[in-house]
Amino acid sequence: MTKVERRHVLFLNWRDRLHPEGGGSEVYIERMAAEIVARGYRATILCQAHANAPAAETTGDGVHVLRRGGRHTVYLCAAFVYLAGALGFGPLSGRRLGRPDLIVDVCNGLPFLSRVYARRPVITLVHHVHREQWPVIFGPTVARVGWWIESRLAVRCYRSCPYVTVSESTRAELVGLGVDRARISVVYNGTPEVTRRPVARTPHPSLLVLGRLVPHKRVELALRATALLSLELPTLELVVAGQGWWEEPLRRLATDLGVERCVRFTGFVSEDDKDALLGASWLAVTPSLKEGWGLTIVEAAAHGTPSVAFRSAGGVSEAIVDGETGVLVDDEVDFLRAVRRLLRDSDLRTRMGSAARAHARRFTWTVSGDAFADVVSGQLPGTSRPLPDQRVP
Repeated sequence: MTKVERRHVLFLNWRDRLHPEGGGSEVYIERMAAEIVARGYRATILCQAHANAPAAETTGDGVHVLRRGGRHTVYLCAAFVYLAGALGFGPLSGRRLGRPDLIVDVCNGLPFLSRVYARRPVITLVHHVHREQWPVIFGPTVARVGWWIESRLAVRCYRSCPYVTVSESTRAELVGLGVDRARISVVYNGTPEVTRRPVARTPHPSLLVLGRLVPHKRVELALRATALLSLELPTLELVVAGQGWWEEPLRRLATDLGVERCVRFTGFVSEDDKDALLGASWLAVTPSLKEGWGLTIVEAAAHGTPSVAFRSAGGVSEAIVDGETGVLVDDEVDFLRAVRRLLRDSDLRTRMGSAARAHARRFTWTVSGDAFADVVSGQLPGTSRPLPDQRVP
């Protein structure tokens, strides 16, 4: 793709990768920002402030990151920063970046509604639709209001904007909400190349849950499965890798189930530690209620580790080739049976692991970056590129 003259793209996202609750969606945003910088754009991510990072910085990939406001006030800060005519103010960021040429408004349940105040082209980015998650996290009143904002207000606000999402399943859900299918581009997650030497699998049966510790990830299902399977596999270990505000209830459940001796909570893990866990585990499990894609599933696949996940959980049904690179299940009983079968059948694990590794190679950040950059260039003044679909070869 031909490079452009330093057009400036602003990403509005409520968190960044370094946030204590950051996850796969934040990784995706930062990688897309880095990919378009590599293609000649400028990119800025505006997200909420937190104690793990400074108010402003530039990443090694050349992406500017501005952190303003808190969990909810970041939405107001985004509008204020735009309307003030500068991204960052001298005393806060040390530089003036000017107004953007284009805004990528990331809707993680709640949209930034930038289309209301911004006089710039807007791309709406949706990882997944939160229909099932609102009542899990909030009470009935807040859940109804949140779902109305996401399913009605946001759809009306962005009715003339192009959309980007990360899976065909999310595209189908957006169409169900009234978004024109022709305006939605699918740009899949990439998978980091495995560069470290392979690590040996654990000598004992091992399961891995990797991700944020929040209720809708349903780590409880992995804990209950571990409690039952440990009766016939006494050396079984479950590693829960990640952090989040739901950790203490999960620890209490492990104690109540009597499996605290075979469950290890790691907290935050570095990239090297994550790679080691993915390579050493016999099986990765993703009991999440909903995922836009399933980044950790494909990351596990890159290490030859098959996964078990729920068929109804959105994008995971595309991240896993059912019966080849892992298993998709319909309920908790099926989940237990699939995990048990894969733990006890080493030949099946090996075959699925090899297929999973080959499947993961089909998803690269370079390919995703090309597709995303095409959507961006098609929305800037003076261009007329059609919205692309990123198809897996």
